[in-house]
Amino acid sequence: MHEINVRSLLAVHDKRNILRAKKIFFTGVDGEEVYNITSPFRSAGHEYIAGRVEPREKELESKIIFFIKKGDKWVPDKNAPVFNLQDPFISTINDELIFGGVEIIIDNGMVNYLTAFFRGKDVYHLKRFAEGPPGMKDIRLILLPQGEIGLFTRPQGIIGGRGRIGFMKIPSLLSLTQFKKEDYFKAPLLLDNLPDEEWLGPNVIYILKNGAIGVLGHIACYTRGIKKKLNKNYYITTFVLDQHTNTSAGMKIILERNNLPQGQSKLKTLKNVLIPGGLVRHDNGTATMYIGASDAESYEIEMIDPFLEYELEK
Repeated sequence: MHEINVRSLLAVHDKRNILRAKKIFFTGVDGEEVYNITSPFRSAGHEYIAGRVEPREKELESKIIFFIKKGDKWVPDKNAPVFNLQDPFISTINDELIFGGVEIIIDNGMVNYLTAFFRGKDVYHLKRFAEGPPGMKDIRLILLPQGEIGLFTRPQGIIGGRGRIGFMKIPSLLSLTQFKKEDYFKAPLLLDNLPDEEWLGPNVIYILKNGAIGVLGHIACYTRGIKKKLNKNYYITTFVLDQHTNTSAGMKIILERNNLPQGQSKLKTLKNVLIPGGLVRHDNGTATMYIGASDAESYEIEMIDPFLEYELEK
């Protein structure tokens, strides 16, 4: 099996697919930074973006705020709940809003995390209904055409190494509430032809017109920087999954930090970190992608729809 790695994917990364990039501005957060955002979604009669908000020097004080658009800026909806979580994600399953984020756990002075899930008819009625095992971020859910739920996992450690993507089907959301911690590790791994020193994860999942599952995610690695400090490098990727055979194909890098304007970074070692929050696909073959950059900023990217070529293959 041909190995997938950051270097080979960057070698064929086509920057011409990126049409425009601009920073998104948020107000009403007292100078705190907003990054790792979702794409816009409608709920309770408003258009929202959920974003991770925190002071630059206090990562453990993260919260998720729901923003509504006013003019060319996004402002907090003061009537919406605020969650003490990081890295929001959203989807819709059976007309319910599914929302989640990363919850920080501090136990005996040790910091850990888990993925927390909420559901409700809108942002004002979200109730917690499930959580992943400690140490697992990037768990995602998608409603499949046949009515089952596609569950994407992201194990690390003995299973998963630095980070891999797993996929399995479950009958319903009720099944997730009955999951034990070990159940999340039963999902077969995808794209296991990755170097041990690199890692990847899923961020947003889509059902494509040809029935395949489109995965918007990231691939990452470390590089040595000034004074031998380890720099984190996160690149935004897409690939497709055949849910019937559990085979994945077509992984490509669609965005790297050098494709964006110069900007702020929480730390110099995090300058090249990009996290995708979602795509809005358009009928003209383009898409708008929403991302967090350098753990400090948010951007809106106009690009050629990265999933279009997958749909045209069948």
